[in-house]
Amino acid sequence: MNEPFAPWTDETATPLIRIEQVTKRFGDFTAIDDLSIDIFPREFFALLGPSGCGKTTLMRMLAGFETPSAGRVTIDGQDMGGVAPNRRPVNMMFQSYALFPHLTVWDNVGFGLKREGMAKDKLAACVDEMLKLTQLDALARRKPHQLSGGQRQRVALARSLAKAPKLLLLDEPLGALDKKLRQETQFELMDIQERTGTTFVIVTHDQEEAMTVASRVAVMNHGKLVQVDPPDQIYEQPNSVYVADFIGDVNLIPGRATQVGDMAELAWAEGQGTLLGQPGGGVKADTAASFAIRPEKIAIGREMPEARNRVQGKIIDIGYLGNLSTYHVKLPEGPVMTCEVGNRSRLSRRELTWEDDVWLSWSDTAGLVLPT
Repeated sequence: MNEPFAPWTDETATPLIRIEQVTKRFGDFTAIDDLSIDIFPREFFALLGPSGCGKTTLMRMLAGFETPSAGRVTIDGQDMGGVAPNRRPVNMMFQSYALFPHLTVWDNVGFGLKREGMAKDKLAACVDEMLKLTQLDALARRKPHQLSGGQRQRVALARSLAKAPKLLLLDEPLGALDKKLRQETQFELMDIQERTGTTFVIVTHDQEEAMTVASRVAVMNHGKLVQVDPPDQIYEQPNSVYVADFIGDVNLIPGRATQVGDMAELAWAEGQGTLLGQPGGGVKADTAASFAIRPEKIAIGREMPEARNRVQGKIIDIGYLGNLSTYHVKLPEGPVMTCEVGNRSRLSRRELTWEDDVWLSWSDTAGLVLPT
């Protein structure tokens, strides 16, 4: 059985990138605020956050297009202070792809190698290898305008990898693709990254994209790292209401926390039973907190369940999404909650409908009590 890829858990592992107490200011505005992180060889690392959170600024400092106001960045043990972008073991793939319209696919991929003066036979072998890797062999003589969006994206990727960088930076690389093509290309990127062994750092605001491709995700806000973990931990064990709300769909019920052994309870409405969940984010007793529960972890039905965690409400909206149905349930004392139910068989008649009184329930460990 193969060991899971998790060098960040190995104290003897040497990071490829070290970002140490880096701050970046633009006048009075602080884009990156005393940020430190290690990124390891062969990682597919995602910087995720809303617009203005600092993720692109951090990527530009790795590329050498911006200089830290304080702190330092090292790549493969070398301090990047004063090192020009073209002298770094880094390549960058832009969202626009920036292909040369007058050159063929083959010439676009080989452009950087030709500029470096690589011998013709070696250059040809390298370009052919990159075209094969990205499945562009049959398109080598086409011009960019003769390609689809996904094909142009792969040309840009092949060109970026041709110079064998230690680090490839991807700035919203799939933003111009439609949803289905974007999903297909995500898996192609993962496959290419694994085969080349190149360290990828991707900047995106698309949570699904980051969760799909990355070995670890760094969730950012206001120039700081809020949480850095593998995708499953980010989703299942968010350390704050901000992360829980930013990643995927979540129900949040505000209240006050109390400690019950190694669990936490939330008192949320007068006359309503407390909600039991796992404590998260260092929540403390008798403090403002929120109960966080994912829609797919909630059961829905007409009969009162035996579960410890249960609330009653009325269905006010239903969404049919093909693979699942979404129910919006208004609680008499509290928010509207969302419940998702998988459609495992074809629907001929819906068992639950608008205005039905229903019970929502979930297991004791399905939800988290997080500090507000």
